[in-house]
Amino acid sequence: MRSDDDLVAAAKSGDPEAWRALYRAHAGRLLLWLETRASGLDETPEDLAAESWLVAAHKIADFHGDSSEFAGWLFGIARNHAANARRRSGRRQAAAAALPTDDRTAPGPESVFAGAEWVREALASLPARERDVITCMEVLELDAAATAEALGISAVAVRVARHRGLKRLRGQEPPSAATSASR
Repeated sequence: MRSDDDLVAAAKSGDPEAWRALYRAHAGRLLLWLETRASGLDETPEDLAAESWLVAAHKIADFHGDSSEFAGWLFGIARNHAANARRRSGRRQAAAAALPTDDRTAPGPESVFAGAEWVREALASLPARERDVITCMEVLELDAAATAEALGISAVAVRVARHRGLKRLRGQEPPSAATSASR
């Protein structure tokens, strides 16, 4: 029988049996912990747990610690995923609340298409780095680290480009506002 520290070391070297043992030891607690934190989110606790295990498997080589620290590291990953999910849910709810509600007519495909065109035009008006960062983070919903890795830039550069890009976009008027202002 392996000790817990041996399991972590074996998992770091890619041993599937070690991963199964770590999963059996922590999966139930992780899911229960996420269930207490995932209420009101668009993502289920099971999805958050799965994402956390994927990140842990991807980043286990960078983990330095023993078995007692492994649980804290894994739960920290899950906490970050839950926080990201909470921010995404908040943005979606805020965006939905900002949409005009006109009960007289339901939006047709032409209005959805016009909105999509505006988004394309607005993104096209941004400098390349800001456009790429906004697309990765806001459209594809990648986090800063994944965006940095995908674009080959630092996480700090991602945050700066996102801030600048969103500031530029806030200064632009959507087509419906521009049309209303000209009337």
